Amino acid sequence: MDSSKEVEESSTVPILESKRTRSNGKGKSIDGDYHAPPPVAIVSTKAIPHPKSGMKKGIAILDFILRLGAIGSTLGAAAVMGNNEQILPFFTQFLQFHAQWTDFPMFQFFVGANAIAGGLMVLFLPFSIVCIVIPLALKPRFILVIMDLLLMALVVVAASSASAVVYLTHNGSQDANWNAVCQQYTDFCQVSSMAVVVSFVAALFLACLVVVSSVALKRT
Repeated sequence: MDSSKEVEESSTVPILESKRTRSNGKGKSIDGDYHAPPPVAIVSTKAIPHPKSGMKKGIAILDFILRLGAIGSTLGAAAVMGNNEQILPFFTQFLQFHAQWTDFPMFQFFVGANAIAGGLMVLFLPFSIVCIVIPLALKPRFILVIMDLLLMALVVVAASSASAVVYLTHNGSQDANWNAVCQQYTDFCQVSSMAVVVSFVAALFLACLVVVSSVALKRT
């Protein structure tokens, strides 16, 4: 009986020990100190938008809309004045009453200045598109501000000189013995006045562009 008990005790001890000393695959006991692996830090590679990029993009879109208005106004003023012509229905054997924009040097300068301003704004239109795509871009915005200032000065000078001629055609000058011709050339004077007004509208668009671009540069 004693021998059977000893056999039973000897058979149960290795089993308990084997349960306590189960290997984790590398010969080490799992009953020791177990350290949990450190948490894995998840790093996002997604770009975080700049807090001012949304406002910059809105300003750039407004700049683009104003620029289209300025282009249409300058080219429209040049086209209207460039087609301004009137021939009176009565004439003599040696004289025909004909008024055309090329008869006035100020009108010639007006047409050329507005056409140049509109053409340059079309060429620089991609810079405005770049400012929409990349709202925080500085160099395109700075170039646009400089060009808008120069073109605004050119358009204002052209419109002012043409408006002086339009005033003389409507009212004349007693000191210079210049008679008003708009009583005869009514259509010519109306078209000239309309072209000058459209050119001043273009100058207003350019002034707004300068303000918008300056605000965009200031908030960068």
